[in-house]
Amino acid sequence: MALWKETPTPAAAAPTAAPQPIPPAERAMLDRPEPRTTVDPALSAAPRRPNPSPAPRDRVEGGESVIAANLSIEGKIEGTGNVKMAGRFKGDVRIEGNFTIEPGAHVTGQVLAGIVVVGGELQGNIESAKRVDVQESGVIVGDVKAGSITVAAGSRMRGHVEFGWDDEKSLKMAAAAGVAVGKS
Repeated sequence: MALWKETPTPAAAAPTAAPQPIPPAERAMLDRPEPRTTVDPALSAAPRRPNPSPAPRDRVEGGESVIAANLSIEGKIEGTGNVKMAGRFKGDVRIEGNFTIEPGAHVTGQVLAGIVVVGGELQGNIESAKRVDVQESGVIVGDVKAGSITVAAGSRMRGHVEFGWDDEKSLKMAAAAGVAVGKS
């Protein structure tokens, strides 16, 4: 099937070879218009800026970092968000969020967090927590300072506990008692 209409030519000219039909794939390429690229000079002169990323606080709200049971880490944990410890950690923890020590986990160091849940073992102090929950399998060797504390039967603790006192109240009471109290 030909893509063009053939008309007979006068016999005066010498016979020429008939034109070869163009395959459909090549015909489609020939029929396609050439792409046109236009560049707006105002846009090409401006430097490209990356899309703004959300603020760090937005990225971690509602998020939880988990240290797996088969990990052993030494260092410092600081930031916002919740942290769940299932492995071994040696160092201080200072977070604006909740800190959970899973049963079987072991933490050595100071802990400063909103809510602290101890199901494993903590060797160190808990400072200025809103709430501390010591689960049945929990062990604390160190001092605890919290707004409230819940202790499950079967848990163990060795250290000094202060709860139910605001920092302001404890400073007034210590001043009234004549005890020198320093802020850390």
